[in-house]
Amino acid sequence: MIYLQLFWEFFQIGLFAVGGGMATLPFLQRLSESTGWFPPSLITDMIAISESTPGPIGINMATYVGFTVAGVPGGILATLGEILPSILIVVLVSKSLERFRSSPLVEGAFYGLRPAVTGLIAAAGFDVLKKVGLIDWNRLLGQAQTLAGWVDLPKIIFFIVIFLCIRKFKKSPVVYIAIAAVVGIVLQFAPMQQ
Repeated sequence: MIYLQLFWEFFQIGLFAVGGGMATLPFLQRLSESTGWFPPSLITDMIAISESTPGPIGINMATYVGFTVAGVPGGILATLGEILPSILIVVLVSKSLERFRSSPLVEGAFYGLRPAVTGLIAAAGFDVLKKVGLIDWNRLLGQAQTLAGWVDLPKIIFFIVIFLCIRKFKKSPVVYIAIAAVVGIVLQFAPMQQ
């Protein structure tokens, strides 16, 4: 039964998450809350893992959740559920593309989807920002008196350093992802050594 549920949940995500992998984040948040398969705090780890592995982020996250919930078969079914709507839509669109290519209705629909996709990605980015901990939202909303009272200064500095390195040295993103992963691992285990 879990296999069918995994397939169905990710089929719905694949069908409605228009705009790419980051647009799946609000759906994953809802999935976390409705099924309890993974805690919402794990979404930031899923993003990091999915971004650092080859392939589209949405599909990588589906595979990750499916594998976590039900092993290899779960990973396969969640991935199939995620990609099947796209395959079906591409087949249907390609069959009728010539007929609808210059349709004002189709152009209008795609034009109307742009703000919705932007909103989904912005909401996902805001959720990631809250989970990463750059800003202590509770202190900010509680009217902290100083900037240092509601920001995590070391994380902000690390963000700025990486951003400036990206702009100046123009290395592969893999280099910066690897650096961030090493720093994250070191910081994760540093308090345990004290």
